[in-house]
This record gives sequence, C-alpha cells and structure tokens, in this order.
Amino acid sequence: MRPLRFVITGGPAVGKSEVMARLRERGYSCSTHEIGREIYRQFKERLGRHLQKEDRAEYALAVLNAYIVEYEAHKEGLHFYDRGIPDGYGWERFFGVEPSPELIAATAKYRYDGVIVLDPLDTFEDEGDIAWASEREAARLHQLIIQGYVDAGYRPIFVPMDFVDRRVRFIEANL
Repeated sequence: MRPLRFVITGGPAVGKSEVMARLRERGYSCSTHEIGREIYRQFKERLGRHLQKEDRAEYALAVLNAYIVEYEAHKEGLHFYDRGIPDGYGWERFFGVEPSPELIAATAKYRYDGVIVLDPLDTFEDEGDIAWASEREAARLHQLIIQGYVDAGYRPIFVPMDFVDRRVRFIEANL
C-alpha cells in the first residue's frame, strides 16, 4: 500500500498535540512530537536565548531537513504529521524571512495527500519555553501557515473548534 500522508497544522495553541495523541490512541501512525519545537529548544539551549531574526535561516533549514527525514521515513499506509514542510512558508513570513530555495524545492518534491488545519481554540495557552507576545501574533501566524499551504497548491480541510474526540471524528470522516 502506498503511503498516505496527512499534515495536521495550524498556529500555536490550536490543540495539535491533543489531537495527535488521540489519533495515536486510536491506532493511527502519527508524529510523536512537533519537530520544530524540539529543534527550537536545541537552538535556545545552544544560544542561551530565544531565536532572533539572524538565527532564523539556520533554524528554518534545520527544521526543513528534519521534516524531509520524517517524510522519507514513512513508506506505507496512513500517517499523520504534526506540521509539514509548507509550514515553513508561514513561519518564515512571520519572522520577515524570505522562503529559502531549499523550502521551495522541498515543497515541490515532497507532497502530502491532505492538509488538515485545526481552527484556533477559544483559550490561548502555549508551553512555557516558546513565548508569544499576544493572541494577535498567534492568529497572524495561523493565517500565514494556511496561506503557505494554499500557495503551495493545497486545499486545506478546516477542523472546527470542538472537543478533541469530535475533532478526531471530523478528521476521520474527511479522509
């Protein structure tokens, strides 16, 4: 069976981790963590501070390479990814960095079968090591991520704000 690849994405604090955990509980193959968050932690530890604009290109390339490794590792059956390669467009635009040639090439080469966008939750919370100045910034990033997928030729499926189990059932019904 050929691989079926679905990205679950959205801005910060939209409930991706909870949805991914529930999908794993239901027996689906899923990413075990958000790659970009883990690489961010590594960069922050190495630099001793939050990323600055001058760090973004190196960070973006590290995240892109990790997404490619994750993509290539999945060989058959259905798999859900916690973010995908075109997320890079939203993040790079958010931080005022032009999309890299590597991101453009990877987006063309590594295609997903579907993109699932989780609508934002009505409460804004994020893990302590990644700071957001405001819900407004998170909402802007959410829109930039969506635009990145649309510009890359995808037609996202939007999952409304709801309880985790209902969101998972909605995803299953729209595969």
